[in-house]
Amino acid sequence: MKLTRCKNNPILTPTDNWWEEYLVFNPGVAVYQDKIYLLYRAQGRDKISRFGLATSVDGFNFERFTNPIFEGDENNKFERLGVEDPRITKIDDTYYIFYTAASVYPLSEAKKTEFTPSLSSKVPWRVRASLMQTSDFKTFDRIGIALPDTDTKDLALFQDKIDGKYFMLHRMYPNMYLASSSDLKTWQDLGIFAQTRPGSWDEERIGVGAPPIKTEKGWLLIYHGVDQNKIYRLGVMLLDLNDPTKILYRSSEPIFEPEASYEKEGYVKNVVFTCGAIEKDGQYFVYYGAADKVIGLATIGKEELLTSLQ
Repeated sequence: MKLTRCKNNPILTPTDNWWEEYLVFNPGVAVYQDKIYLLYRAQGRDKISRFGLATSVDGFNFERFTNPIFEGDENNKFERLGVEDPRITKIDDTYYIFYTAASVYPLSEAKKTEFTPSLSSKVPWRVRASLMQTSDFKTFDRIGIALPDTDTKDLALFQDKIDGKYFMLHRMYPNMYLASSSDLKTWQDLGIFAQTRPGSWDEERIGVGAPPIKTEKGWLLIYHGVDQNKIYRLGVMLLDLNDPTKILYRSSEPIFEPEASYEKEGYVKNVVFTCGAIEKDGQYFVYYGAADKVIGLATIGKEELLTSLQ
């Protein structure tokens, strides 16, 4: 069971636009008015992360907007370095987008804070789980920070309520956590949902990939794992439809890993990292950031994937 790369990869690369001339990566994806919308993360020469937008009819060829569609609030202390890694969940006619608000702690606070480890762990990163909504991908309304006192990222919302509550997956290094809410504003953290596995391809850290996809077998979760050599790969889990704390299946081997040159070489080497997947024409289209530099597409048959989860 492996994903297949699109032959036209990478499908999106940096442009001459100043805000996306260095990096475009980690897109969230949704279907709106019969088109596929990619909300992607971009960086230009100021190193601030913003969201660009690209649309497609066929899922392979995209038209891009010239200007960023969403950027950090300059008056928000949590978004000093911008907005990162959008993950889109449609509920009724509203698209909810979890993203990471990125900043650094002031030196006075950093000395007292256990901040999230990263590839550059000497920097006191401050990252918050932020949620916004849109109905047309033209205007976006911020709902707020889900866990205001918690450094966390890799955020994804389930598309249905379960027992009357919304559920969100997030990552506090190195494991995945689950949180619930009755109103999408106040959240209760429920603790560790899934852990790293010593000696495996996901032994150093794990995190949410695309938001969970509802299937007849359970919630399909594509996630990323990192080994001790800092290689990012993708795997799958299957969660119980009525109790997302129950993991029914977890892949022992990755379903996707860096192999192409644009995945092995870039801003960060050896990275495939997804924030969104959709079902189209009997397949799952998985959009991913490659080496934190460009965007690729990989696919797999829906029935092929679901049949293998046993």
